[in-house]
Amino acid sequence: MISVNKRAVEIVRRMIADAEPLGLAVTRLPNGTTVVDSGVRVPGSLEAGRLFAEVCLGGLGEVRFCQLTFSETGFFPENPVSSDPITGDVWLPGVTVSVSHPPVACMAAQYAGWALKVKSAQGKFFAMGSGPARALYAGEPLFERLEYQDQADVAVLVLEGRKLPPEGAAEKVAEKCSVSPDCLYLLIAPTASLVGSVQVAARVVETGLHKMLEVGFDIGTVLSGLGTCPLAPIAEDDLHAIGRTNDAVLYGGRAWYTVRADDTQIEEVIERLPSSASRDYGTPFYDLFQRYGGDFYEIDPLLFSPAEVSINNLSSGHTFHAGRVNGAMIQRALLE
Repeated sequence: MISVNKRAVEIVRRMIADAEPLGLAVTRLPNGTTVVDSGVRVPGSLEAGRLFAEVCLGGLGEVRFCQLTFSETGFFPENPVSSDPITGDVWLPGVTVSVSHPPVACMAAQYAGWALKVKSAQGKFFAMGSGPARALYAGEPLFERLEYQDQADVAVLVLEGRKLPPEGAAEKVAEKCSVSPDCLYLLIAPTASLVGSVQVAARVVETGLHKMLEVGFDIGTVLSGLGTCPLAPIAEDDLHAIGRTNDAVLYGGRAWYTVRADDTQIEEVIERLPSSASRDYGTPFYDLFQRYGGDFYEIDPLLFSPAEVSINNLSSGHTFHAGRVNGAMIQRALLE
């Protein structure tokens, strides 16, 4: 059996060994848990973000940087940093993500499904948890629908938050994962950081896979995934960064899946997979968040997916496609 925690910890150890040039800070809590600060008190780096994202995928994905060009729709020539004055096209740095064993890599590891809450003498701590430790705990309802649970004596949890995790948080995670605290690694980065921007963009394949799950498609038929997504420019605070990073996926993300299924199964869901299938499509995410009074769960769940989705069915050789990248929204949400 593939162990996403054992694979991920090898990447974490490389990050620790190269912490200074990567812009990371490594500390050890009194209980022995290793904390890798990837943007709270340190700058982080693009390369740290790339490795951070590969840790999220449990070592079953590869993340590379690329340049993505969008159509001139919504182009404003007064923005010289993000535009080509000759063609009028808008370009952004981006990531290309390739994933093997997507149900395991994306759903059992990368998906941010663990809301970690702890009260201690130091106050309250909250962060969204993703990464392979989730597959050891397997406490989320999602795992009732997955045919995977990891077995390992090490655990790696990736946190999206603004405060470094206290010892109480480490104790809770170690207990839930049935590992010793000194065999636990906690990586953390705020959304409004270099690492945060990269790791969210690298979820482009995961968001499409989760959408498949939500609309009733058997994700066990998915053999591989490939996606591209622009990197959101770093925002002034985490709330605006949540808006930008989501918009990068919703309006600029592309995902390609290879499956082995019946064509009729794909035909039944393909038009529902891109973000444009949502009633909330077309409004920048930050504005949506404000519209719903800051209640994330009021936003239409069908919104959370790439702008464009393609499925290649190995059983028939047919390819199905829905959605499109929205260059005007990329300009409006990311570059204005």
